[in-house]
Amino acid sequence: MGNAACKSLSFKVRHGKSEQVADIAVIGLAVMGQNLILNMNDHGNVVCAYNRTPDKVTKFLENEAKNTNVIGAKSLEDMVAKLKKPRRIMLMVKAGQAVDDFIGKLLPLLSKGDIIIDGGNSEHQDTTRRCREMEKKGILYVGSGVSGGEEGARYGPSLMPGGHIAAWPHIKDIFQTICAQCEKDPCCDWVGEEGAGHFVKMVHNGIEYGDMQLIAEAYHLMKDVIGLSHREMADTFSDWNRGVLDSFLIEITANILRYKDDDGMPLVTKIRDSAGQKGTGKWTAISALDHGMPVTLIAESVFARCLSSLQEERIRASAILRGPDKSKNGIGNKSDFVEKIRKALYASKIVSYAQGFMLLREAAENFGWKLNYGGIALMWRGGCIIRSAFLGKIRDAFAKDPELSNLLLDDFFRDAVHDCQAAWRAVIAKSVEIGIPTPAFSTALAFYDGYRAEKLPANLIQAQRDYFGAHTYELLSDPGKFVHTNWTGLGGSVSATTYDA
Repeated sequence: MGNAACKSLSFKVRHGKSEQVADIAVIGLAVMGQNLILNMNDHGNVVCAYNRTPDKVTKFLENEAKNTNVIGAKSLEDMVAKLKKPRRIMLMVKAGQAVDDFIGKLLPLLSKGDIIIDGGNSEHQDTTRRCREMEKKGILYVGSGVSGGEEGARYGPSLMPGGHIAAWPHIKDIFQTICAQCEKDPCCDWVGEEGAGHFVKMVHNGIEYGDMQLIAEAYHLMKDVIGLSHREMADTFSDWNRGVLDSFLIEITANILRYKDDDGMPLVTKIRDSAGQKGTGKWTAISALDHGMPVTLIAESVFARCLSSLQEERIRASAILRGPDKSKNGIGNKSDFVEKIRKALYASKIVSYAQGFMLLREAAENFGWKLNYGGIALMWRGGCIIRSAFLGKIRDAFAKDPELSNLLLDDFFRDAVHDCQAAWRAVIAKSVEIGIPTPAFSTALAFYDGYRAEKLPANLIQAQRDYFGAHTYELLSDPGKFVHTNWTGLGGSVSATTYDA
């Protein structure tokens, strides 16, 4: 649009005219909302900006959106009137009640076939509920994960839309042009029905928790066991970022470790060691329990943050509780141990992603979704916080076998874990010996050993459950038939009662 057209459009807005000129509206002008609007504008879309505080719209148009084609709305009625049909409205507001409140205000203003998109971090159950409610009213509802933070929103996020499939043709061009591009492929595609988009985003965030905890444990070991300086650690992470661990989080970790405060000290050393969280990692862990999937690494990463928040209590405990004598536990060659840490991190990362995709597969089965797992890996390949070269290998694994039940069974990942296994075990053993907590490394290895075990001691647990609660068990010789034993009976019968499964 030329300058003359911009001035004409600006004139119409100032004088209250409500011609249908906007391709999409965005409600919510926090940084994410603002950056998505500017991103959409850059790709040729006329965007109508609205915020419940009108002054914020005015300031945005006068500053960040100055000299763009972005228009503003002084009310929801004004916003709706400026939208082309079918109307496309994207909510970038706080998850929860705020979303429901805006939906309630929008419904009387919309027509059948109009589209509401929730781009916040909503719980997938809420998205499914809203999708069903809106379908009854003829509104096409979409719940879309948006990942990449402020920079991603501005220059290319990873987008994970799901909901009413009829909405996709109307938003596809906008979404696939503003998202990140990886090897000329858009990091956005239709995920699935109802709450599938927000579920995939939730798992993404859970994996993000795991990646961050794994990197933090590697940092802890290099700092307190090997004794590397922050500059040496930064160089190490930079070196790792040129190999199989190439990723956004590894890259920024190197940058963080290099950053010095005004007094020349590494700034990271001055930050309180109490990690915050906004809930999506917890949601992933709860969902894993609901679906009966052993997503142990993400859960352990959430608990590690919980433990870190007990800082004052930990300080008191450190003066009372004794650990091992670290002076007697040498690590040998420092460079060799750094390489072992790298391998432990890589193997643990593989387990984390394997667990995440296990949860996606189980949820798809339970909810009736048709998820494209290779496509999801591609969506995460660029733009998002967990973006990495590693995800290309996940895409390749599912391209080779779309029915792959676990990433660990893919040839590439199997061989990678086999190569890392000895170093992985050595790092965890040394951590235990020295008294350095590595909950994510350790639970990843425990899962790996449990997953590859032909036999586990759950037979004893089943016997215990039957002994105290008559919960029954199956015999190896007759699977599918559940039996109960009177364990304290004088006759010691094998199965006093049988039950059909």
